[in-house]
Amino acid sequence: MNENQLPGDAAMPDPEWLKSLVRTKMPFGKYKNTTLSRLPIFYLEWFARKGFPKGKLGKQLEAVYEIKLNGLDDILKTVEKIS
Repeated sequence: MNENQLPGDAAMPDPEWLKSLVRTKMPFGKYKNTTLSRLPIFYLEWFARKGFPKGKLGKQLEAVYEIKLNGLDDILKTVEKIS
């Protein structure tokens, strides 16, 4: 896996990676302590324009952005329910 790929296969995402998106809280900013999966799309769009942070948090934010951008929010809601 290269550094730009998300953990897991595109067709079968890693369940632990998805769980991290609904458990991890934003560590800073206006939405501090909000779980990443509940961040509003406009906030994620801002990061997409300005640049996602480096490291794991940036990859998580980018993943949530892509999920929401593609109308797949139900995946995150389902993972929230079972986590």
